[in-house]
Amino acid sequence: MIRVCLVEDQHLVRRGIRTLLDLVDDIEVVAEAADGPAAVTTIESMSPDVVLLDLRLPELNGIGVLRELGKRNCLPPTIILTTFDDENLVVDGIRAGARGFLLKDVSLERLAAGIRTVAAGGSAVQPALTERLLDAAGRAGWDFESLESPDPVTEREVEVLRLITGGYSNREIASLLGISEGTVKNHISSILSKLGVRDRTRAVLKGLELRLI
Repeated sequence: MIRVCLVEDQHLVRRGIRTLLDLVDDIEVVAEAADGPAAVTTIESMSPDVVLLDLRLPELNGIGVLRELGKRNCLPPTIILTTFDDENLVVDGIRAGARGFLLKDVSLERLAAGIRTVAAGGSAVQPALTERLLDAAGRAGWDFESLESPDPVTEREVEVLRLITGGYSNREIASLLGISEGTVKNHISSILSKLGVRDRTRAVLKGLELRLI
């Protein structure tokens, strides 16, 4: 069972997401918070497996929550729940340690898949947001560490990178490509090394920048 903390200030939205997740057998919402300080306290005390985090929160926004949890060394895998108006904040959220970003109107299937993916150590990236985030990252001057002239990636590595962009876990990628999970991990390590990035989310952004995906 994947234990989730839901951080959202709008009661109806929070209630709706919880009601949907109650339909998923392997995911349980174990805590909720409606403002930033309550989120920090709740997450630190409950140690959920995954956090679903709204960025526009009273008193302390979502970026502040991420940074404070990072300082306390108790930041769980976190998915930012966003709208198309929040792309600049999402860039800051990724810099602060978020593992993924999904639109608030995402389907239950994709939301559940994203939760499973980040719980397993992956990144959940909704393709509809990636181009806008690249633009926002450029406007914000976000020069995340990467190679200016990356080594060429193989056709198979591009396939893996595209599936990472879709939010698929290592196990799901292995199943889709008919290879072992260990081979997927090797491909991902190679991708990170060739692109000169340190995690899957930055690999997706770099892949988009290079028009690989």
